Amino acid sequence: MSLRIGVDVGGTNTDAVLVDASDRVLARAKVPTSPDVVSGVRAALARILTPPPREPVTAAMLGTTQCTNAVVQRRGLRRVAIVRLGAPATAAVPPLADWPPDLRSVVAGPVTLVAGGHDYMGHELAPLDEAGVRRAAAEAAERDLPLAIVGVFSAVNPEHERRAAEICAGVAGPEHPVSISSEIGSVGLLERENATVLNAALTDVAGAATRSFEEAVKAACGAEACYFTQNDGTLMALAYARRYPSLMLASGPANSMRGAAFLSGVAEALVVDVGGTTTDIGVLVDGFPREAPFVVEVAGVRTNFRMPDVVSLPLGGGTVVRRKGGSVALGPDSVGSRLLGEGLAFGGRRTTFTDVVLALGRAELDVPVRRPRIPPEVAEAAYRLATELLDRGVDRMRPSSEPLPVIGVGGGSVLLPSCLGGNLEVVRPADFAVANAIGAAISEVSGSVDRIVALGSRSTEEVREEVRREAFAQAVAAGADAGAVRIVLWEEIPVAYLPGNAMRLRARAAGPLARGR
Repeated sequence: MSLRIGVDVGGTNTDAVLVDASDRVLARAKVPTSPDVVSGVRAALARILTPPPREPVTAAMLGTTQCTNAVVQRRGLRRVAIVRLGAPATAAVPPLADWPPDLRSVVAGPVTLVAGGHDYMGHELAPLDEAGVRRAAAEAAERDLPLAIVGVFSAVNPEHERRAAEICAGVAGPEHPVSISSEIGSVGLLERENATVLNAALTDVAGAATRSFEEAVKAACGAEACYFTQNDGTLMALAYARRYPSLMLASGPANSMRGAAFLSGVAEALVVDVGGTTTDIGVLVDGFPREAPFVVEVAGVRTNFRMPDVVSLPLGGGTVVRRKGGSVALGPDSVGSRLLGEGLAFGGRRTTFTDVVLALGRAELDVPVRRPRIPPEVAEAAYRLATELLDRGVDRMRPSSEPLPVIGVGGGSVLLPSCLGGNLEVVRPADFAVANAIGAAISEVSGSVDRIVALGSRSTEEVREEVRREAFAQAVAAGADAGAVRIVLWEEIPVAYLPGNAMRLRARAAGPLARGR
């Protein structure tokens, strides 16, 4: 029998679980997230591995907020050299034009606009200016800047991007970080370019995160296989995570939703994940997070990453409650991981949402607390504000007015009312507090394809089969068991106004880790 570890680093707590080959949870831990992240991970690993398990730990999976925090806080990001293949057609709107000025000042490097790119049918707009690409690569190598290569309609035909990447590798060296947009975003030049630049800017953050996690796991239990969870609720190997750090930006909510589906056995539901600082609400479709449509904003930047469709509310167990004149204010600030030291129920002096719920007798915690003394009118007003905020979030995310299960997860979900959105009952499965770490531990490996195709003389079924095979091949190459891979997402979207009977095909194949991986 072999064991696996799942770890999820949140803004407030770091959760970890140890599971066996049957996905049974053998040990669990929740510790405050440390400023350097890795100390908290080591502490969580030490708890679940004491006493040492009798069976070997073969794999460890991590979901982390490090990449998200780096973008939000503008820390650890690299300046990026941008090569856009699309002169002169795309010169009117320069790269990063719509970025927040403070983030642009940190990330923006030299921009090179060269001839190249394709039209919406995949036909070449102009021959690729290879000499221009070589000059851009030489400058990036000299200044030690990661490269972001973006071609017009590369989601339809990535040929020029791939050739440009080959040139850059030849000039700057095969180890020089190069991000190409056709592997990261989908249709939409500016959003895809933004996503690619963010990916390149996160190179150092991803390198540090993967190295520190691998070292912590090997020191704790000797496991050789380490994986990171990505935005769609599946796994990627360390090398893949270093190349595509942008795919980790929403791994936390995805882990929680995958864990909620596993623990509850429900594949179609709303998931409400309550942490110390925020509450994330998402939708499960066939046991996986529903993806956000088209454009997703990340720290003020419009992108088209594959991201779960989640609304994040400024409400958590550590959200601060205060009086303002004759009214009561709820947040948005939070004591976060300092709740156990600063909350009234734990001997502190700050009134939090946790204190409000305890004072009203609406929840019990599994740790020693004292009943906070809060004026009833203040507690009721704060609780009403929280319930209204949650109801609005649920109403925004629910796909219809029909009743739908609501799965409460996260340590703060004990604070939820029994009903949300007017008619939706909240249920909390066993191990709800560490659902995010369980979601990481039970994650599968996937391969994704997002492509616009013109059928032409080919049949629809022929094109479908081609996309299916590509998604399957990507999943197997990433480490999935070839005999258990299946399609978990399939979308066909007709594209209006394009000749050749064009359509957009999106497919994701997923399967469990192959034995020995």
